[in-house]
Amino acid sequence: MDSKRLVQADKAYIWHPFTAHNEWDNEDVICIIEGEGPFLIDANGKKYLDGVSSLWLNLLGHRNPTIDQAIRDQLNRITHSTMLGLTHDKAIELALKLVEIAPKGLTRVFYSDDGATACEIAVKAAFVTANRSGKDAKLLASFDGAYHGDTLGAVSAGGIAQFHEIFGPLLFKTLRLPYPHCYECPWNCSKQTCSKMCFDEIEKLIAKQADEIFALIIEPLIQGASGMRTAPEGFLAHLRKVCDKTDILFICDEVATGFYRTGALFACNAEGVLPDLLCLAKSITGGYLPLAVTLVTNKVFDAFRGSHDQAFFHGHSYTGNPLACAASLATLHVLEQEKIGERLPDLIQALKDGLNQFQDHPNVGDIRQLGLMAAVELVADRATKTPFDPTLRIGRKICLASRNYGVILRPLGDTLVFMPPLICTPDQILQITQAARRALADVLGECR
Repeated sequence: MDSKRLVQADKAYIWHPFTAHNEWDNEDVICIIEGEGPFLIDANGKKYLDGVSSLWLNLLGHRNPTIDQAIRDQLNRITHSTMLGLTHDKAIELALKLVEIAPKGLTRVFYSDDGATACEIAVKAAFVTANRSGKDAKLLASFDGAYHGDTLGAVSAGGIAQFHEIFGPLLFKTLRLPYPHCYECPWNCSKQTCSKMCFDEIEKLIAKQADEIFALIIEPLIQGASGMRTAPEGFLAHLRKVCDKTDILFICDEVATGFYRTGALFACNAEGVLPDLLCLAKSITGGYLPLAVTLVTNKVFDAFRGSHDQAFFHGHSYTGNPLACAASLATLHVLEQEKIGERLPDLIQALKDGLNQFQDHPNVGDIRQLGLMAAVELVADRATKTPFDPTLRIGRKICLASRNYGVILRPLGDTLVFMPPLICTPDQILQITQAARRALADVLGECR
């Protein structure tokens, strides 16, 4: 089927996620049919740099030979076997590896399918653990601007009104805490005083209802889907101490931040934090196949020991899928053998240099970066931080214009987001930011 007919069939039959179809139906849609390293290739043979890692999943590029071969080898053995009443070698090998590399103290691995399910599992396991330990607590603490997935439990923990507000009547109650993002601080404090003031205020809010809270869930160091909003240095470690003092289980959602995305293997590592539960997905298979894990401490696992009635009644048809586990083992092997972590400083610096190109534009309100996760927030007025009218769809227009320069990006509202694959060269990262900067000028004009 040629490119034109493929796109026509898409518009006739496919319902796309997070998509306004009145726009999609009138858009020049790109149909991707191949990938190669950091590039996507469309049905007409045009190559694009994958500036958001195929929505934050593709870690080591497309068609990585090691991961490809691992999946082929597994195909020649078995594609799936249930983990209800059985086990298999790849799930065991992967669990051993994850416990080895994860923050020390996380000793058990529960497999699922994606980030939302990993978070749902963490919340359910934490609830049972707290209540079986004698704490009569029914409240989950989470943060404004958080995103933990789109199943109802994950949405309950989330805090993005545009995504979640309509489902309010279906959700369970949470304690929604303000997020200490300096660009839009809830207490209007300066960057110089933000850490102390925000930390103290959030600690007070938690302390008021500590007896009712069974767990706190957070995206460590940076909130992804709300626009790469960074927290002040030390905030994660401070929260860990608060949870220890108040007997609240601490859940870290590293679905987006794990596997060197923030510069460290896990974002928790940057502040020496050991969570009680850790959620991983997205890049865990290099972006090849759906797989997620929830790692827990002995304290959590032991709450489910005992008779059949004590078991964790939660599972997924494809729990621990052997093909996905094989892809994950290969991904972790490549990260180690090719010493990807040692290449990061040059890539992070290249991204920083590229983002500096945006500093002089009057419609750039804020530039944020943590490792290889970054964002440029666009505003109608920089001095007042006045946003654009959302119906103008400025972010979307700029990302569409970036395609003219060979780069695929996807915005979060009027925030341009960058998360390149780890195998990009510094020059390719600069090419991604340069394309976005040129597209910004095409849509909003050059600096005045």
